[in-house]
Amino acid sequence: MIGLSGWQASQGTLAGDLVLAGRGLHTGRRVNVRIRPASAGQGIIFRRMQSGRLLAEFPASPRLRVAQPLCTALQVGDGVRVRTVEHLMAALLACEIDHATVELDAEEVPILDGSALPWLQCIQACGRTALPVPKRFLRVLRRITVEDDGMRRLVVEPAERYEMHVTNDLKGFGDLSWEGTINPAQFASEIAPSRSYGRLKWAVPAIVFGYIRGRPILRGARPSCTATIVGKSVIGGMRLPEEFVRHRVLDLVGDLALLGAPLLAKVTALRPSHEMNHRLSSALLAQPDAWEWVQPANC
Repeated sequence: MIGLSGWQASQGTLAGDLVLAGRGLHTGRRVNVRIRPASAGQGIIFRRMQSGRLLAEFPASPRLRVAQPLCTALQVGDGVRVRTVEHLMAALLACEIDHATVELDAEEVPILDGSALPWLQCIQACGRTALPVPKRFLRVLRRITVEDDGMRRLVVEPAERYEMHVTNDLKGFGDLSWEGTINPAQFASEIAPSRSYGRLKWAVPAIVFGYIRGRPILRGARPSCTATIVGKSVIGGMRLPEEFVRHRVLDLVGDLALLGAPLLAKVTALRPSHEMNHRLSSALLAQPDAWEWVQPANC
């Protein structure tokens, strides 16, 4: 049975274990991932493992977010963290995997091809099991805005569906925009294939700077896992029209997925970034009278 705006009426988990491996975009390290089914009420839990031993376990939550370059990272307690969670979180949300345990034997979620598409394909191949609890949404009740010196601006406001209007600009490519409804089908066709991107001339100095400062930045970046820009073109071409702004949508969906459910709201974003996405989540959570949990039956 289909619920509101193309979403299932019940919450779900994986039908079995999902196992894959890859390399991190920033650390460049190989990481093995196992995503296990979970019961209703758990949410998404991350586990850092080492040689089969549990280092730390913590929920996917914006309250655990820590600043890291060009990605979203979560950290708990003594400094154990996972980074670059945004593509996986977006895929879990779009595949309606509301409860799962994500085990990693290194710090960074693998970048795969730079998009959310491989995650979607793996989750769909694994299958989804419906759980005996209704789907829930986070409904926004009033407008909230965050800004950064007028250069970046994010607004969330009440709406009947999960909607986004994202604009961005990039020298050589002009003003880019995407507007539409976020639901499983729309995300899979219009957003998931879009890749992380960047200019080659910027990446090399960033990598060197990261080594000098002892901070892993883009050490795993390759044309095979990013839309690599040289001049006014992308090596190998673009997958989608205005792919760059669509990837901004992907990151925004993934960062807001840390709130724990799809939104019933419209998000309007000018030049969003991981930092601004987090500021929006934090501003929303800081005002409990600005949102509520709802189920399709009482939407």
